[in-house]
Amino acid sequence: MNYPAYRLFDAVDHQLKNFPKNDMLNAKENGQWKAYATHEVADIANRLSAGLLAKGVSAHNLTPESSDKIAIISNNRPEWILTDLAVQQIGAILIPMYPTTSPHELEYILNESEAKYIFVSSEELLTKIRSLKSDFLKGIYTFDKIEGATHYSELLNLASDELLQQVAAIKPQVPNTHVATIIYTSGTTGTPKGVMLSHSNIVSNVFFSKASFPFPDQPQTKVLSFLPLNHIFEKMVTYIYLFSGISIFYAESLKPLQITLKR
Repeated sequence: MNYPAYRLFDAVDHQLKNFPKNDMLNAKENGQWKAYATHEVADIANRLSAGLLAKGVSAHNLTPESSDKIAIISNNRPEWILTDLAVQQIGAILIPMYPTTSPHELEYILNESEAKYIFVSSEELLTKIRSLKSDFLKGIYTFDKIEGATHYSELLNLASDELLQQVAAIKPQVPNTHVATIIYTSGTTGTPKGVMLSHSNIVSNVFFSKASFPFPDQPQTKVLSFLPLNHIFEKMVTYIYLFSGISIFYAESLKPLQITLKR
């Protein structure tokens, strides 16, 4: 089977052209569902990419060794995907980490990957990351608004017209052979090891899965995401949904899952 030479972030343009949605990504905020339309996701991801460029994040010559690494430790939420898209679009590499990972292993991963910035979701995780020592980390951005912390919206505010033009110029240069993410093993039997996965590695799974299972383009379909996004399976099926025009809803937690499904 031949599959398109897409990069993961091409899912947004694909959706915009074929089945733009009012509810591409959805999550509860203050007890109410908040929807992000396809055009909003595209706009926020582009502005976040521009903000990262403003902070000096670079892919350099688009090699795994020279591309900057951006870490993320968060529950499943739209901001996770927005960050993933923004990092990919400028050829940087995402380093996802389990929220339950021990501080010792988190510190190792941050230093071994040389992560330049990290996105965290909550005050609890912010405290955890602040307790670590990193020789490379230059800043922490939060998804929740936390007193004394830098909210990720501050990066969005850095997006000038010039920087957005730079993002538009960089995106076509990112080959599908470029590393999109480095997934670290759990470290159960030894030191965590980083597995480099290219856009093509994941996109090939996306399109072979769409051919093997009932994942035709289904713009009216909704799915509930609850497996951790930092696990490669959930990340891969997320891009099946995005390339298929399927709306994604993020569960608040596993406990009220039946209630969430009804809503």
